[in-house]
Amino acid sequence: MTKKQKKVLYRIIAAAILMVVLAFMPVEGYLRFILYLIPYFIIGYDILRKAALGILHGEVFDENFLMAVATVGAMLLGVYNEAKGMEGEFAEGVAVMLFYQIGELFQAVAVGKSRRNISALMDIRPDYANIEDEEGNVEQVDPDEVEPGTVILVQPGEKIPIDGVVTEGNSTLNTSALTGESVPREVSTGEEVISGCVNISGLLRIRTTKEFGESTVSKILDLVENSSMKKARTENFITKFARYYTPAVCYSALALAVIPSVVNLMMGNPAGWSTWIIRALTFLVISCPCALVISIPLSFFGGIGGASACGILVKGSNYLEALAQTKYVVFDKTGTLTKGVFQVTEVHASPEFMENKAGSGEKAEAETEKAKVSGKILLELAAYVESYSNHPISRSLREAYGQEIDKAKVSSVEEIGGHGVTAMVNHHSVAAGNYRLMDSLGIACEKNVGVGTVIHIAVDGIYAGYILISDVVKEQSAEAIAALKAAGVKKTVMLTGDSAKTAEHVAGLLHVDEFRSELLPADKVEAVEGLLAQKGSRENLAFVGDGINDAPVLSRADIGVAMGALGSDAAIEAADIVLMDDNPMKLALAMRISRKCLRIVYENIVFALTVKAVCLVLGAFGIANMWIAIFADVGVMVLAVLNAVRCLKVKA
Repeated sequence: MTKKQKKVLYRIIAAAILMVVLAFMPVEGYLRFILYLIPYFIIGYDILRKAALGILHGEVFDENFLMAVATVGAMLLGVYNEAKGMEGEFAEGVAVMLFYQIGELFQAVAVGKSRRNISALMDIRPDYANIEDEEGNVEQVDPDEVEPGTVILVQPGEKIPIDGVVTEGNSTLNTSALTGESVPREVSTGEEVISGCVNISGLLRIRTTKEFGESTVSKILDLVENSSMKKARTENFITKFARYYTPAVCYSALALAVIPSVVNLMMGNPAGWSTWIIRALTFLVISCPCALVISIPLSFFGGIGGASACGILVKGSNYLEALAQTKYVVFDKTGTLTKGVFQVTEVHASPEFMENKAGSGEKAEAETEKAKVSGKILLELAAYVESYSNHPISRSLREAYGQEIDKAKVSSVEEIGGHGVTAMVNHHSVAAGNYRLMDSLGIACEKNVGVGTVIHIAVDGIYAGYILISDVVKEQSAEAIAALKAAGVKKTVMLTGDSAKTAEHVAGLLHVDEFRSELLPADKVEAVEGLLAQKGSRENLAFVGDGINDAPVLSRADIGVAMGALGSDAAIEAADIVLMDDNPMKLALAMRISRKCLRIVYENIVFALTVKAVCLVLGAFGIANMWIAIFADVGVMVLAVLNAVRCLKVKA
């Protein structure tokens, strides 16, 4: 508890003890009233003060005004009853204020706990940066004071304060605060690192590339802290509802206090002022809208915090609410459903090459072994002939080979634009390239042999086989598509600039409902426009891309989702929702969080309004007394807040 909350707790205890003591004291009349004023002011002076200030500032109708009118009215009515020789309702008046303060304290503690949970989940703000001077002394400075290009030291156990490039050292980084994933990341000299990660093992020297205010950690914290500014429609509805609801119930309570008594007088009956005033005061206590005003923003706040813990950053509760109504999900292919990197996926040696390089064999096992040996030799030759090229395909061949290349074995390298490369490798003439290269050399080969980029190899003028290189589908992509369909998504669509054959292959693997290929960025926007025209008025379309190349489409969709955006400024700026790692399953998780949050919000609305409506009717007819009114106000608020806190708990 904070100091302020502890102070309220002490006041509650003091007021409760005095009430118990007064209940057993044999005092009557005005002395009893004066004694009850002591616990009343101890527990309620701040509420009375807020109500008075609200009236002075023209903001009359709020929960403080309702509590003040109800309790002051109850105390004055008690004085009236004492004067008539009846027992005053002093205890009830103090009890209303006491239990209201108990409910407010409970709500403050619950909200504080929610904020602390979110702060702990997002505890990525660094407190300092280490700078080493010329003499080797390390000084801790404020990260805001560090200029771009400065070399900082990050010791094991410390957070990386600013984005930069490792200039010295190797280590393992814990990125769980950013991505929600527990798998550590290995970094070494020359690699980029981002702020907010925790250095686990080795000492790192990092040359900063940005100011602290522009670093990833600052952008993420700013995003989370300002997410409450973009309210959901449900939140805006409740705000407007409370604005009209509170004065309506105040005027209704006034009418309940006056009209029945006036009607009784006109009919020649006793007015019964005290009876109807008690009912009006009870009506006021019941009507307090605290449960809705507090629990609904807390539900969205908890949902955003729970999502943040999983590496899902939501820029506002309006986007969290919109995600629950998403029925169309459009994916970019490269980097979203696939890894976005070229990898060798197949190596096929020709029968002639297998015979020449791997010898002959009679059994099936020998044939399998022959294929393995010849495949390794073919990959080795391709890696050597491509060793002088920086093309991504050449790099993928060298990575697949995985061994150090002795460039002394390579000579007479000739790169033929649009065709491939020829060279002498170990005194053998080797050609590696597309079918056009083979055709120009007069070597027969099959043109379309697989999905992806095909590298044909010829050795000493004889066709040796081919290597297939393709963009690898992410392991979780198929599961993610299935999870979205299970969550009620009507259509999944994949957009790509790749060839129709490649797009068809990937779409078939993932069971995407529809795909469109060979698209330029403008074509993707047009495709999304067409899908937006198809959807219903209460259905939303989400586009999932990398946030850099797809900024126009991200902004055009109902919800723009940037995936794999760890450290990407463009992604954080362009998207409404940012998935900090490369796992497409996080989108289905985000939808699950969204729907859970909306379900809890609607539960609180229905529960609070139903209980209040029933109790208001009972109070108007004199069936509900002040104790039932206290439950309808404080009890409903406590239960609604408890329900709202569930939004913080997310099962990944």
